[in-house]
Amino acid sequence: MDKLVIKGPNKLSGEVNISAAKNAALPIMAGTILFPFDVSFSSLPGLRDIGAMTELLASLGVKHRKENNQDIYNAAEVGNLTADYELVRKMRASILVLGPLLARFGEATVSLPGGCAIGSRPVDIHLKGLEAMGAEIEIKNGYVHAKCNKLKGTRHVLSFPSVGATENLMTAAVLAEGETILENVAKEPEIVDLANFLKAHGVEIEGEGTQTIKIQGTTTSNLRKMDTPYGIIGDRIEAATFIIGGLMAKSNIKVNKFTPSHLDSVLQVLKNMGAKLEIGEDYVAVKESNLNNAVNVDTAPFPGFPTDVQAQLMALTCVASGNSVITEHIFENRFMHVPELQRMGADISLKGSSAFIKGVDSLTGAPVMCTDLRASAALVLAGIVANGITEVLRVYHIDRGYERIDEKLKGLGVNIERVGQ
Repeated sequence: MDKLVIKGPNKLSGEVNISAAKNAALPIMAGTILFPFDVSFSSLPGLRDIGAMTELLASLGVKHRKENNQDIYNAAEVGNLTADYELVRKMRASILVLGPLLARFGEATVSLPGGCAIGSRPVDIHLKGLEAMGAEIEIKNGYVHAKCNKLKGTRHVLSFPSVGATENLMTAAVLAEGETILENVAKEPEIVDLANFLKAHGVEIEGEGTQTIKIQGTTTSNLRKMDTPYGIIGDRIEAATFIIGGLMAKSNIKVNKFTPSHLDSVLQVLKNMGAKLEIGEDYVAVKESNLNNAVNVDTAPFPGFPTDVQAQLMALTCVASGNSVITEHIFENRFMHVPELQRMGADISLKGSSAFIKGVDSLTGAPVMCTDLRASAALVLAGIVANGITEVLRVYHIDRGYERIDEKLKGLGVNIERVGQ
């Protein structure tokens, strides 16, 4: 099992290119089940989760090949409608094959999913939406068993704007009979990217990025093949992580190949702290800054402050001035990085769903343990600026969502090594 060894403190310089967004790629990859022909991508990131989704699709009968730096998937010969526990347990997003399997084949059996242990994330919002579209669903022996003669378009209001449920219901609606209107849906950029992907294949969709999405159901014969490979949006969470790293190290770096407007809420919080940022069309340049203003931040669904940047922001507030407060509203177990940051000298106290952080002059290197994907990123950022050696263990968590993070950090001047154990 690998670990990352970081010698600090480090000063950063140079530029880093952001990879395609994992959270956009996974639902789009699941959506390839809808199409009985080649679907190609130009920019899938080399991540554990991408590999896990490819493996899951292969188990269903979706063929995958690489040609000319493109990833090509073909679901013409899907013959297995069961997503097995051994594959699904690796990744929460595996549940996203449920909607497209049910829509195209009228049947699907999917294990209840795994993923990061950051709190309760029930799939009932997914299932209620599919039931509203005519599916008969039974949960038995840890599996979701879903059947239908033909999904029917309907008007359905989600009880919470769940990103995953919105994605599952969008793909299910593609081959449903008639119009589907989904209300109180997620507005994240990844939702918009999924809609753009489906539109590129001939699906009629409107309202993506708002609280109401309308989808006109069609048939597989009316779906069209794209002339060019589809390009996934840049990963806004990875971009935020590098921007925050530059600020923590009081350095000048440029973060490229993503859409800064996808991070408006994050960039505003950083500016409120005193960050000097140059914001371009597809980049953010970080200028050496003194962060003298404490902040009070609440996580919220998009366009609010993303829960996936909460841990990284906490690492930043640990070495910034003043007393900051971060309140987590999305996942109840998403403060597992706090004891690890405390091991490095951070002054953090917890009360309910809020973390109270008093900035310290410096952190000290220590062995720390990754507990989930974004917590891992926070520990790496802390290690970059800490005095001495930080060993980050269980880095398979970070490899789920950050492509070649050690190589990218090396390119910015960080003294970091990946060591096999």
